[in-house]
Amino acid sequence: MDPRLRGDDVGHICGTCLRDPPAFDATIAAVDYAIPLDQLVLQLKFGARLALAPWFARQIRDAVLARPGLPLPDLLCPVPLGPGRLVERGFNQALEIARPLAAALGVACHPALALRTLDTPAQSGVAPSVRARNVRGAFAVEDPDLVEGRHVGLVDDVMTSGHTLGELAATFKRFGAARVTNFVFARTPPNR
Repeated sequence: MDPRLRGDDVGHICGTCLRDPPAFDATIAAVDYAIPLDQLVLQLKFGARLALAPWFARQIRDAVLARPGLPLPDLLCPVPLGPGRLVERGFNQALEIARPLAAALGVACHPALALRTLDTPAQSGVAPSVRARNVRGAFAVEDPDLVEGRHVGLVDDVMTSGHTLGELAATFKRFGAARVTNFVFARTPPNR
């Protein structure tokens, strides 16, 4: 199975992934980040419409179930927010999605397994050309023993450039993760 799967693009590898393979092994996205579903993401993230999170989780679960033979992770970890953004927002949308997704997949959720050690500017406010640099070294693993030799599932609301998930996946791989799969509600379609 292709390591960079997205949504319904089974077997599709984007040009960027061919030139510079990411640290993660697979990405499962429920939908494309496009109108009108992009508005739901904004309502969850910036409008505190937390009731959307379980629905997002169900959509991700359905995308997973649509791929028979896809290995389920041993554990799920939401992408952590920096302390400042967590205080400002009052919740981590990735965690709000990860909890019901973990229950739906029968996989343990570890909310504090990944730590954001640098309170970086939001990727949405950073030029695409500097997004990788913006998150470089931004993450740590709280319990390396929990990660070593295991398949870690990263959960987030949206994947745009993939730099945040790539940096977090690289961090988990440095601590011995055998495989890292991204589970996201929406993904910006890659350039073809």
